[in-house]
Amino acid sequence: MSAPSLVWFKRDLRIDDHRPLVEAARLGPVLPLYVVEPDYWQLPDSSQRQQAFVADSLIELDRQLGRLGQGLIVQVGDATEVLASLHRRHGFRAIFCHEETGNDWTFVRDRAVRGWCRDAGVDLHEYPQFGVKRGLRERDGWSRHWEAFMAESALEPPTRLVPVVECELPDNPFADSPAFGTTPCPSRQPGGIGAGESVLESFLAGRGRAYRGGISSPLSAEVAGSRLSPYIAWGNLSLRRIVQRTRAARSDARAANDTRLASSLNAFDQRLHWHCHFIQKLEQRPVIEFHNVHRGFDGMREDDFDQDQFQAWATGQTGYPLVDACMRFLIHHGWLNFRMRAMLMSFAAYHLWLHWREPALHLARLFTDYEPGIHFNQCQMQSGTTGINTPRIYNPVKQAQDQDPEGRFVRRWVPELARVPDSHIFEPWRLGQSEREQFGATAYPEPVVDYQQAAREAKARLGEYRKQPGFREQARAVHQALGSRRGSTRRKTPSVKADPRQGRLI
Repeated sequence: MSAPSLVWFKRDLRIDDHRPLVEAARLGPVLPLYVVEPDYWQLPDSSQRQQAFVADSLIELDRQLGRLGQGLIVQVGDATEVLASLHRRHGFRAIFCHEETGNDWTFVRDRAVRGWCRDAGVDLHEYPQFGVKRGLRERDGWSRHWEAFMAESALEPPTRLVPVVECELPDNPFADSPAFGTTPCPSRQPGGIGAGESVLESFLAGRGRAYRGGISSPLSAEVAGSRLSPYIAWGNLSLRRIVQRTRAARSDARAANDTRLASSLNAFDQRLHWHCHFIQKLEQRPVIEFHNVHRGFDGMREDDFDQDQFQAWATGQTGYPLVDACMRFLIHHGWLNFRMRAMLMSFAAYHLWLHWREPALHLARLFTDYEPGIHFNQCQMQSGTTGINTPRIYNPVKQAQDQDPEGRFVRRWVPELARVPDSHIFEPWRLGQSEREQFGATAYPEPVVDYQQAAREAKARLGEYRKQPGFREQARAVHQALGSRRGSTRRKTPSVKADPRQGRLI
C-alpha cells in the first residue's frame, strides 16, 4: 500500500464539499485526523459548550468517515507533536487541510505546523473553505471573488477510503482538555452534520418564510432565524452548499409565487455574503482581535474598566430588563439573535463605558457559534472603534418596547418581574417600594447607570475622539483596506462614513 496522506480537520467537521478530503483520497489511503489541543481550550474565548458542540460533531464525522472505510483519528496534544508522532508511525507524505481564519492562537499554531512540514519534508496543501481570500491587501473586486467561489460546483465526498488504521473515538474526546469557560448551557443546539442538515432543510422548506421581519425580536427570532450559525462556524455544513441551496429554494419560491419566502431567502442570501466579508477583515488584519480597528480610539476606554458593572452585565443583573433577559437567554441557549447581541455589546460599550475586549471574550465563551472573524469585528462595530461605521447606541428601554411590547420575553427570563404590570415592566425602578413588594420585584436590582445620562456622556466622549487630527485620514485608510465594496468594484473616493450598514450574524 502506498504511503497515506493526512487530512487535518479543524473547523470543517464534515465530509461534504470538503476539498482536502477529496484531493487526498484521489492520491490513495487517507488518515483523517482531529487534534484536541489542550492549550486552545484554555484560551479565554473557549468554553465547555463549544467543546460539547464539537464533540457531537466529531461523533458524527467519525461515523460518516467509518462508512467510507476509515474512521476518524482523534489525538490529544500539541499539533506539531501529534503530527510528528503519526508521521513516525505511518510515514504520510502530505497534509491536506482547509485554511483557518481563527484567533491569534490558531494563526501561530498553523505557522508552527508549516515550519514542521518544511523540516520533515512533508507537503502541506491548504485550501480556502469559503469566500475568504488569503493574501488580499485591499477589497477591490472581492465581491466578484466571493461570487465565483460560491458558483463553483460543490464537491461530493469520496465513495470509499482505503482503511489504514483501526481507531475508536473516545467517549469524551475532551476529558483531558477542560475548557476555560464552564458555564452550563442546558438548551444548546446539538452539533453534527445531520443536525445541521435538518435545520437547513426546515429553514428552506418554509420556516424561513418568517425570516424577513422576524429576526429582530427575541420572541420570534428563535424560530424565524436560520439557526445555522454554529453549523457554519464549526464547518458541519459547507457555506457554498448553503448558498447554492438557498438560491435554488429562492428560485422555486419565486416560481411558486411565494413572494414572502423568496424575499426572506433573498435577505438571508445577502447575510451569507456578510459572513465572509467580516472574516476577511480578520484575515487581513489579525490584530483586530486585540487592538482597535481605528487606532485613533486607543486610550479612550482602557483606563475606565469597572469590574462590578462588568459582572452585573455578564450575569444579567444590570437592572435593565431586556438587557438582563437577553444575557440570561444567551447563557441558557448559547445563541441569541443579532439585534439583541448588538444591544448587549452596545450597552457594555456605551452605557457602561467598558473597553470592548473583556465583554467580547465573555460573549465568545457564551456563543456556541463563536466565529473569531465575525465576532471581534462586530464587537468593535458595536463599540464604535472601527472609525468607518456609524456609531449606534441602543436605547434599552425603547428596544424592549419595540421588540417585546407585551413583556413576554422579559417575564420569562427575568422571573423577578413576572408580576410587574405592563406599565412598569421595562422601567421597574419607577415602582415605589410598596409596589415592588406587592409585585414581588424586590429581588431585582436597581439600574447600574442612568441609561439616558450614560448615553449622552458616551456620545460626547466618542465625538471628541473623532475630532482628533488625522482621524479622517486614518478612517479612509481603514475603509480602503477593509471596507465593503458592495455596489461598486472600485470606489475612487471612499467616504469616512462608508459601510454604515450593520453586519448580521445568521
